[in-house]
Amino acid sequence: MSSHWSNRGHLLGLEDLSRDEMLQVLDEAQALVPVAEGQAPSTSDLAGRTLATLFFENSTRTRLSFTMAARRLGADVIDLNASTSSTAKGESLLDTALNIQAMGVDGMVMRCRASGGPHLVARETRIPVINAGDGRHEHPTQGLLDALALQRGLGRRTFDGLSIAIVGDIASSRVARSNAWGLTALGANVIFTGPPSLVPEAMGQLVTANGSTRGTLRLEHDLDAVLETVDAIMMLRVQFERHGGEGIDEDYTSRYGLTLERAERLRDGVPILHPGPVNRGIEIDHEVADSSRSLILDQVTCGVAVRMAILKGLMS
Repeated sequence: MSSHWSNRGHLLGLEDLSRDEMLQVLDEAQALVPVAEGQAPSTSDLAGRTLATLFFENSTRTRLSFTMAARRLGADVIDLNASTSSTAKGESLLDTALNIQAMGVDGMVMRCRASGGPHLVARETRIPVINAGDGRHEHPTQGLLDALALQRGLGRRTFDGLSIAIVGDIASSRVARSNAWGLTALGANVIFTGPPSLVPEAMGQLVTANGSTRGTLRLEHDLDAVLETVDAIMMLRVQFERHGGEGIDEDYTSRYGLTLERAERLRDGVPILHPGPVNRGIEIDHEVADSSRSLILDQVTCGVAVRMAILKGLMS
């Protein structure tokens, strides 16, 4: 490794990752994209190593891309099925993690409903822990893969001076939080956009200026007011399961959905992102999700590359 980001031992969030550390991870991930795409052969960097994936919440993209990333690097993968594990009998998250560590694994990927769960496990284990999403707190590899997709889509290594709108269920979104810290560290001015019930005023204090290279964060409750000024736009899934639909207006799609008409008002070259899973017809129209400016599938590919870089850095 040419830098020291991996000396942290774990990847628990982007809030404390510096601009230089983030760029190093992204540079390494960019170099691994051909392997992630299957256009270059897999490597043996992690041959003989074993990764454990512990997912206590549902996942498709994140779980499978970590598995694919590990295998592209030559590692073995063991997967914990939470519904049939001893956690269903009352075993604590920490005890589960300690028992899996005792089996001789070399690294652990964890997703859980409790904010701070991976941090608790990282304090008590001696192997690398990677946060794959903890409650409403963070999803650091998603933030990194979104940044990589934007680098590739915009043809830029940093985003100094660019405006990036993140639209939708901000209050429930760990993706929004990781992107706020990650994108502003790379110089972007982030605009959290959505109804007041889903974009509370407190979210505006999430990022504070701590250097001339960090971008800004502001709130906007009128999507149409920013639509024609942004350099990229990310739509978020409405997370009905986290708040039972409370705070979701019946006219949500008409006010905050990226309809075909709204997409046509974006400036030329403005990419569209969505971390998935996509509620088509609610936060984004079918035609928009499948359009040439959509980076949704590119994000998936970037996810494998980013997770390869993280696993290689922490487990090799």
